Amino acid sequence: MKKFTLFLTIGLLTGLALRAQDKPAGMVAVDSIVYRPSAVSDASLEGKSIFSVLTGEAKGVTISQDPSIVTAMNSHISYNRRKKYTGYRVRIFFDNKQDSRGASEAAMRRFQGAFPGYSAYRSFTSPHFKVTVGDFRTKSEAVQLLSRVKGMFPSAFIVKEQINYPSADRRSAFVTDTVQVYRPAAK
Repeated sequence: MKKFTLFLTIGLLTGLALRAQDKPAGMVAVDSIVYRPSAVSDASLEGKSIFSVLTGEAKGVTISQDPSIVTAMNSHISYNRRKKYTGYRVRIFFDNKQDSRGASEAAMRRFQGAFPGYSAYRSFTSPHFKVTVGDFRTKSEAVQLLSRVKGMFPSAFIVKEQINYPSADRRSAFVTDTVQVYRPAAK
């Protein structure tokens, strides 16, 4: 995944640098599609009160409101921080052999390479190593992923677990962009 990200970054920077100039001599422009994972949430705002983020002299924003609103917002944040969500995941690995630690890591890497954009979790509950993927509110959403991974992980099955809050845009795990890449012209 790191190699792909590095390749993508180099390609984008090269494309942007060449786009800033006129088309180079002897080069042909080719459109390429780039896939980027969509953002799940802004981690820098996680657990913070919106009131503390917006206010302050440096930001130039002043909020005039009843103090009970701030109190209600703070209690809402603290309550939801402890809240657990029950949902579904797809278990792609479950084993207790001697080499299960390495095999579970390999299964997780294989999944992440084939299905970027889905979360993957590796756990150990004595004596089993487990790899589960996805965060789905409904079983039907998990079944869709299960049908896609069955070819690569034939023993995969659905489990009911405590999940992380799913992405707001769960239908679009990726954002697509079109970039123009210059290649040498065929002679």
